[in-house]
Amino acid sequence: MGAQLEKKHYTVEEYFELDNQSEIRYEFYEGEVFAMAGTSKNHNIITDNIQSALKRVFRPKGCDVFSESVKLEVIKNTYYPYPDVMVSCDERDKEDEYIVAHPSILVEVLSKSTAEYDKDFKLKKYKKIPSLQYYLIVSQYECSVELYSRTENPELWLYQTYEKLTDEISFNRLGFTLPVSSIYESVRFSAIVSPFRVDS
Repeated sequence: MGAQLEKKHYTVEEYFELDNQSEIRYEFYEGEVFAMAGTSKNHNIITDNIQSALKRVFRPKGCDVFSESVKLEVIKNTYYPYPDVMVSCDERDKEDEYIVAHPSILVEVLSKSTAEYDKDFKLKKYKKIPSLQYYLIVSQYECSVELYSRTENPELWLYQTYEKLTDEISFNRLGFTLPVSSIYESVRFSAIVSPFRVDS
């Protein structure tokens, strides 16, 4: 999460008003509001690559693909983050102008400041979304992708890792594969190895 605002508690209505009127994105959890930090070039490139790949697959199927600037309703009136990429094929999500509540795929690109949050807190919360089939976690610092896949048992998730550009990520329940090479196209890992650089 980003920096917390000075006010200690917001109602969800106050949060929506703040977030919709501001040029800064804010996440909301149990009355606390957090300003989202900026991102690195690699983060931006990876997010764009994934969004583009998913659009090619899902737009023809009538699904929507969003990145970074659309809120996700994880727990109604309680938790609203901004995933890096979302896919929704649920007609109910077309009715709200600002919020997705029934995603099929969620993607987070890890940053140094958010890695633990994305891999622990968000993972636990995202798994509780009934419609979610896949949660993809992508490193921006090396070729490393983690995939959590919901199984026939809604409470049981399969965990897989991919560490080669030649690997292909299978989304069997949705009928497509995503090459790891397409995720990291144009990414330069050497550009972010400096120990003096602080990436968001």
